[in-house]
Amino acid sequence: MRRATFTSAFVVLCVLGASVRPAAAQDRTYTDALKKQWDQIKDYVSKSAELMPEDAYAFKPTPAVRSFGEMIAHVSDASYGICAMAIGDTSRSFGNAEKTMQKKADIQAALKSAFAYCDAAFQKLDDQSGREPADLMGQPTPRLMVLAFNTQHSWEHYGNLTTYFRLKGMVPPSSQRGM
Repeated sequence: MRRATFTSAFVVLCVLGASVRPAAAQDRTYTDALKKQWDQIKDYVSKSAELMPEDAYAFKPTPAVRSFGEMIAHVSDASYGICAMAIGDTSRSFGNAEKTMQKKADIQAALKSAFAYCDAAFQKLDDQSGREPADLMGQPTPRLMVLAFNTQHSWEHYGNLTTYFRLKGMVPPSSQRGM
């Protein structure tokens, strides 16, 4: 009996505790989970940009692909455009770092700014508003799925970056211990 009373009291406290949480906490389950994935890839790409030496920013495994610096700049440009789509910001579009920047410091600054813009997009949405449709390249798509697309796009290019690291005899951030 004592065990049943304790168990019942525990369940009641859990239910009451859940019901007194702020509404925002209940409305961000999916948004926060997606943000954690975004934070992970954002960290790996940022560390990649930091770790690669300046002279290797022009490195291309073959003439037909982007250089390391162009790849980082492309992630920056795409992040601006895709995150703008997610929040319906028509004043913001894709960046132009890939076509205009060659210096490591400039590309890193553009990347940092684009990632901050996307972080702000996550803050503007919750699970409810994230279900609202946005225009993703002509397709109506839930706003959170547009942010998920940006995360996936960044992971895709991080996969390219890891190859650049290996070809340069370096270890990519995701494979380094303690990172």
